[in-house]
Amino acid sequence: MSARGDASPVSPSSCSDLIFPLADTRMNLKKYFVRALHRLQKGPGYTYKELLVWYCDNTNTHGPKRIIKEGPKKKVMWFFLTLLFASLVFWQWGILINTYLSYDVTSSLSIGFKTMKFPAVTVCNANPFKYSEVKPLLKELDKLIEAALERILQPTHGDPISPLLLNGSNTTEGLDLELWNQIPLVLIDEQDKDNPVIVEIFETNQSAAGNQTAAPPAPTNVTSEEKKYKLAVKLCSHQGSNNCTYRNFTSAAQAVTEWYILQSTSILSKVPLQERIRMGYQAEDMILACLYGAEPCNYKNFTQIYHPDHGNCYIFNWGMDKEALNSSNPGAEFGLKLILDISQQDYIPYLSSAAGARLMLHQQKSFPFLKDQGIYAMAGTETSIGVLVDELERMGYPYSDCTMNGSDVPVKNLYSEYNTSYSIQACLRSCFQNHMTEICGCGHYMFPLPEGVTYCNNEDNPGWAYCYSSLRSSIRHRQICIDSCKETCNDTQYKMTISMADWPSEASEDWIFHILSYERDMSTNVTLDRNGIIKLNIYFQEYNYRTISESAATTIVWLLSSLGGQFGFWMGGSVLCLIEFGEIIIDSLWITIINIISWCKGLKQKRVRAQYPDMPPTVSELVEAHTNLGFQHEEASAATQGEALPPEPGTPPPNYDSLRVQPARNPGTDSDTESEEQRPAANHHEDASVRAE
Repeated sequence: MSARGDASPVSPSSCSDLIFPLADTRMNLKKYFVRALHRLQKGPGYTYKELLVWYCDNTNTHGPKRIIKEGPKKKVMWFFLTLLFASLVFWQWGILINTYLSYDVTSSLSIGFKTMKFPAVTVCNANPFKYSEVKPLLKELDKLIEAALERILQPTHGDPISPLLLNGSNTTEGLDLELWNQIPLVLIDEQDKDNPVIVEIFETNQSAAGNQTAAPPAPTNVTSEEKKYKLAVKLCSHQGSNNCTYRNFTSAAQAVTEWYILQSTSILSKVPLQERIRMGYQAEDMILACLYGAEPCNYKNFTQIYHPDHGNCYIFNWGMDKEALNSSNPGAEFGLKLILDISQQDYIPYLSSAAGARLMLHQQKSFPFLKDQGIYAMAGTETSIGVLVDELERMGYPYSDCTMNGSDVPVKNLYSEYNTSYSIQACLRSCFQNHMTEICGCGHYMFPLPEGVTYCNNEDNPGWAYCYSSLRSSIRHRQICIDSCKETCNDTQYKMTISMADWPSEASEDWIFHILSYERDMSTNVTLDRNGIIKLNIYFQEYNYRTISESAATTIVWLLSSLGGQFGFWMGGSVLCLIEFGEIIIDSLWITIINIISWCKGLKQKRVRAQYPDMPPTVSELVEAHTNLGFQHEEASAATQGEALPPEPGTPPPNYDSLRVQPARNPGTDSDTESEEQRPAANHHEDASVRAE
């Protein structure tokens, strides 16, 4: 026999065995909740008044007992006193809770002594590129600015400025007019403050005939201060557009530098990164000598990065490839000593107006933002920098809006390609670059690029300078970045004490320059001078470090003790009194629930009475309305007219009127008669049922 035949069907008894336990479980749960409700109903009282009187009589809080036990006048007095002090308690509680939810912090200063890690030191040249290397790219730009300066300085005392015609002028032959018109310089005559006159520096014959913007002849009685013209950079949304803005400067030197930076940015943005690195200052040419403590070092101990503002920069003790160095003792003898050559004679004349080395002290694995936090070291001097360390420890959310690693900042960190740690400077620059790529359609040369975006230049993005200037001066976009970026919770700051002296001295400069020139160029000729040599001494001033840490000004323990102190002072209460108050609230809720249930039941009964205005029908009457018409009794009039018909076969329905509770009758012959009449009727029904079977 197959296995299929062995399977037996499930019997009805087994199904009932599964169903009945579930029904029993539901019944037991229902009984449990009913008992629980009855136990809760057996509370202090069934009305709010009974409950309130019971609470005042049994509570441990001072005041309520006197309300129910004193005379009428004292009851009123104690009622208002209790209400007043209860209000004071709640008012004080509100102040305390508000103080706790403000999440104030207290700052504590502690001073420690330990062996500390030497900071990362970044050194750069103030000039980003060697002029001898980048000159072919900036040749046309230099011609334009030289001709513009000649034009600006041309007018004699008292003569008005007029546009210089490009056609037919010997001084402007070979100028790139297209490059000039992309971001031009203009002169603004503000003798009439209400109607300033804009004077084009360069203008063609064709444009001069139809668009003369020269200033009118100056009056003879005008002073020299009133005859001054302001130089401005003209920025338009696109070439030939009237939607332009003018960036005014108080000095022409500032305007020329700003104009040259904008134009050179457009040119250098199209140069590949490796080519820009090649045009910068190399480590072996810039770092002439290195000594850390008693150990010699050289340019190979530095990590090279490219910085858009300063070209090639070199970082000592960055901690990327090796462990960070520790300083064994404070003092200049145990610090870092460097001799640098900045080659000032190879500076770009219109791009770098300051000469020297730019340096910065920062934490390991952090990107150096020299434009914000760097300092200059002057050529021909020995600069000593004593370092003090401050460690900042901020509390996170909700006490302050700081971040541990920048993972909760909504701005994408564009400096993550350097594998550096998060900083608010990196966040602000990344936010600005993201806004510029969205609004202007390209990225600025000074910041890293997002994926799929190119740097701005005049050819591909004619209006980039106008867009960049508008975005940089926009307070709304600046505030968006400030709100999006967060400070780091843990930070290390280096406080510097700087001192300088002439180096080398006049007595020793000959032999020092001979030795340094020979070590660098292997030549007996002196190739170095005071204008290009810098000596740096960087060391810990002392081993005492300061830790500024934040702690919560208010804690949950402070809050509970303050709340309890106010409650005990004004009303003589404790935690048990609060539990009693909670108990009375729960009892009030149960009384409310019971009242709602009773109201719902009463509403249901009203609806039933409205449906049946008379006495509700009996069960037999309801059944007779749905029985077979063959079993209905015929009317008495039909029965009297004809002869009685024989009984129809079938079993008539039972008479359910017997289930109705009849009113009690007086004992007597009536009851006996009814019992005797009912007994034959019952025998008749039994005989009828036997015949039906």
